[in-house]
Amino acid sequence: MNMTYDYLPGTDIYLHQRKDMFRMNTDTALLGHFMKIKEDERVLDIGTNNGALLLYASLYTKGKLIGVDVQKEACELAQMNLNEHHIKDFEIIHADIKDVVCEPVDVIICNPPYFKVTSDKQLNVSDYKRIARHECYLTLEVLCASANRLLKEKGRFYLVHRSDRLVDICVEMRKNELEIKTLQFIRDCENDMAHGILIEAVKQGNVHCKVMKEKIVSR
Repeated sequence: MNMTYDYLPGTDIYLHQRKDMFRMNTDTALLGHFMKIKEDERVLDIGTNNGALLLYASLYTKGKLIGVDVQKEACELAQMNLNEHHIKDFEIIHADIKDVVCEPVDVIICNPPYFKVTSDKQLNVSDYKRIARHECYLTLEVLCASANRLLKEKGRFYLVHRSDRLVDICVEMRKNELEIKTLQFIRDCENDMAHGILIEAVKQGNVHCKVMKEKIVSR
């Protein structure tokens, strides 16, 4: 098993990552700095992978951190990373999010699979990366329904996704009582068009959306 020891951008935190699994990327870091978490809030990370977003969340809250992932190896890695940083109040759950039952949380965070599965040719060879990048288990419909089910009233949902899925995201969020409150496009400095999007939504929130200045990423 090939492992690397990498730091979370913008922090002094390091974490273990497997070379054969989905690895923390720019979107992870952007979401980690975009999300707003208050002290003592309970946070759920759907598709936690190696626990990177939970480590970002630990900078803001002393409340319970919960990570869910369908891959056993990812859960073991997240457990190791949170233990290494002496985080006491956390739980890593190996399960499909559809089967998770827990007390409603204040905040849900997610860097989900971006791509619909329309053909087997699209799928990555590695099962680990296939599950992380393609909607094999976690479709947008399942994600938004799960966020609605597991959030407290007025709880917040933070998401990073591809900008070309924005209409799909808006439809599914509105269907599940998740009102988009803040939206920020992500653009590579070498391109004219946005490729990604950061979203803050509130369960049963009022209709009002703020669009922030785009985030330009330098490579």
